[in-house]
Amino acid sequence: MSSPPSGTVTFLLADVEDSSGMQNDGLLDYPAIIGHIRSILRAAVSAHGGHEVDAVGDELLAVFADAAPAVAAAFEAQRAMRDAEWPDGLNVRVRIGVHTGTPSIGVEGYTGIDLVRTSRIANSGHGGQILASAATMDLVDGIRSRDLGEHRLERLPEPEHIYQLLADDLAQDFPPLRNTSTTVGKSLRVVLADDSVLLREGVARLLTESGFEVVAQSGNAEDLLRHVGMHKPDVAVVDIRMPPTHTDEGLRAARTIRERFPGTGVLVLSQYVESGYALDLLAESAEGVGYLLKDRVSDVEQFASSVRRVAEGGSALDPAVVSQLIGRQRAQDPLAELTPREREVIELMAEGRSNQAIADRLFITLRAVEKHVTSIFSKLDLPASSDDHRRVLAVLVALRG
Repeated sequence: MSSPPSGTVTFLLADVEDSSGMQNDGLLDYPAIIGHIRSILRAAVSAHGGHEVDAVGDELLAVFADAAPAVAAAFEAQRAMRDAEWPDGLNVRVRIGVHTGTPSIGVEGYTGIDLVRTSRIANSGHGGQILASAATMDLVDGIRSRDLGEHRLERLPEPEHIYQLLADDLAQDFPPLRNTSTTVGKSLRVVLADDSVLLREGVARLLTESGFEVVAQSGNAEDLLRHVGMHKPDVAVVDIRMPPTHTDEGLRAARTIRERFPGTGVLVLSQYVESGYALDLLAESAEGVGYLLKDRVSDVEQFASSVRRVAEGGSALDPAVVSQLIGRQRAQDPLAELTPREREVIELMAEGRSNQAIADRLFITLRAVEKHVTSIFSKLDLPASSDDHRRVLAVLVALRG
């Protein structure tokens, strides 16, 4: 067996979510479960040339000579955890942290602040999530990530810039990081517009508590456009009906934002499903666009996830809006050849859900979803291109016809 690497190395720490709950469940064979988890993690580490450093309790620490194999091992481990067979009703998930540094090596093995930093990064995440430090991200190319900003981690003097690593077939939406204090770095910037001060302040508070930075609030469309031009936010959250006529001022402002400020996503809030307005908003593209009913704001985690998706160029369409648009009568229905299951899949695609989220929602395997999506592309006669682009085209065909 080769010796563990020295110098600049990349650590991977995996930690089981809610292991205490599993240990306290008298019906579970916890030793067998933790053994299965470790075998999955060890297989992923070994497959990418890593070395196991330690396995204590519900944690496993590994080290790699380079950052890229460590990241690849993290992705493989999460996929294997997702696909593993567990006792009925048990959802076993691990959080993974990846960090690159230059530790010391002595008779007791690796020592130094980089080990502590790796542990803090992993423990700030949620089951199914992969977090990486800026030091690691600087050494890998072509990895999709979400910038979560700088966070102060427990008992570490300097803040850490943390990224979430992303893959289409893995869960992407999680609550704010755990065990961290105030975000001190970049966060997604939001401008809010609603003539109801009470609602506006409530939404602002929810978004701030979810890690967003609300840079401005507006009570009318004119003020909204001025703030967007001034602050160049990542996303504008806009009420459709605003002064002076309370008809479609917000919608018209949203269209103007998409034309003048293409780097700003637009999430429209409406009291009712107004399919004509939704079609108007989707006239050019479904990228960086959201249309939600105001009732959805009460589900804080889902609402924050929708705002984040739109800010990052994705879509977030209310299920009621999608259902009405797809179900309306059309002379030539482009979805006529789709099976009932394929229609369910494309409706969830239109809401902005990833393949893994669709699989979870429909209680089917990820491979089944991928087959349905491929069939949808074929039946809608979409040109060969990246899957992300074809998804957007498929959604536009389904909604606009």
